[in-house]
Amino acid sequence: MAFDAIGVLGAGQMGAGIAQVAAAAGHTVYLADVGQELADKGKAGIAQRLAGAVGKGKLDRAAANAILERVHAVASISRWRDIGIAIEAVAENIELKLKLFRELDEGVPKDAVLASNTSSISITLLAAATKRPEQVIGMHFMNPVPVMQLVELIRGLQTSDATYAYVKGLAELWGKTTTLARDYPGFIVNRLLVPFLNEACDALMNGVGSVEDIDTSIKLGLNHPMGPFQLADLIGLDTVLAIARVLHDGLGDAKYRPSPLLVKYVEAGWLGRKSGRGFYSY
Repeated sequence: MAFDAIGVLGAGQMGAGIAQVAAAAGHTVYLADVGQELADKGKAGIAQRLAGAVGKGKLDRAAANAILERVHAVASISRWRDIGIAIEAVAENIELKLKLFRELDEGVPKDAVLASNTSSISITLLAAATKRPEQVIGMHFMNPVPVMQLVELIRGLQTSDATYAYVKGLAELWGKTTTLARDYPGFIVNRLLVPFLNEACDALMNGVGSVEDIDTSIKLGLNHPMGPFQLADLIGLDTVLAIARVLHDGLGDAKYRPSPLLVKYVEAGWLGRKSGRGFYSY
């Protein structure tokens, strides 16, 4: 397989970050969302991050302009005729992802790989929704994508060796380090991270410490760059809850039960940075 143009479906923080990294590596990138306005917004975010890098002297203006020119914001996948891989990066919702994988399967070249940036949902399940299950794989980027080095690769039961080798090579071309996870709920990173964040919510609910004291204890006591509540706000509390529910449903163990406090915050619309309020106000 050749490293052709890249299609990214979902122009939010993760999708736009993936598009930026791919364009910086020299690829033509088609960044799509449910409408032109959202796709344009995603590209505008890339432009803002590139301008920031130029302002800090980390990137020259000509290089930034070249990266941005390689990103094409589109309203649908109808222009994705020359892509080698389609990367889905939408909300962590099983039904939505299944719907989009069926659409991608019908709308992109038959030899293209279909990848999901899901952080917890079964790749085997997504693959079974297509007519090319051997060409489906998980490609879980970390946030923020342009900064974080890891890409967690997840092989479904059907994923071929050729698909895995192609995606591993692509991630490495983008300067990323890959790990391989088996297709179980949460994979590696979120199997360990989300119970940690969930337990912090229970500790807060039970009065063990305040938000600030728990975060400070973890940052200074464990040398973490962010405390659990700062990190949960960055990820999005709705995303944390969705992953917690996947772990609880998929593994059937009470220790993965979502914290009632986390549930209440999401019910209130306090989703973290993206909503202006989570465990902190922004």
